Amino acid sequence: MNQRVLVLNQNYEPLSVCTVKRAIILNFLGKADIVESCDGKKIRSPSTVFPLPSVVRLGFYVRVPGKRIMLSRKNILKRDGHRCQYCGTINGPLTVDHVLPKIYGGNDSWENLVCACTKCNSIKGDKTPEQAGLKLLRKPRKPNHITFIQQFIGISDQRWRRYLFLD
Repeated sequence: MNQRVLVLNQNYEPLSVCTVKRAIILNFLGKADIVESCDGKKIRSPSTVFPLPSVVRLGFYVRVPGKRIMLSRKNILKRDGHRCQYCGTINGPLTVDHVLPKIYGGNDSWENLVCACTKCNSIKGDKTPEQAGLKLLRKPRKPNHITFIQQFIGISDQRWRRYLFLD
């Protein structure tokens, strides 16, 4: 029951991930249909047998007003794949660096924060990447919620791939 279940909106848009228990409750209450189940695996209660869900679709449309992903150190590191955005290393302790330092008007935003190893961060200091002779591997940007599910939460079940636009 520790398995995760992908939750789709009524129009099959990925919304979130929930527990098996929550998915079964949604199905039992008639609020969601099981779209994909784990082959042959069942959950039994004294009176009912449920297929073990992998993907559920809500029976009603949930309006998603610009789903926001919280800006945090953890989410910056996940977005960048725990890889220094200056040298590409995945070894050693990693920090979060302001591309445009705060002393030059840089802010705390998805577009101005990147994962950096301590070596690159100390070389850069309070300079811009150009001033420090460093180059970003890729331009930082704000992830959308589908990208967040794809990359950050991960694909714990291959049956999710087509609903996350990966097939």
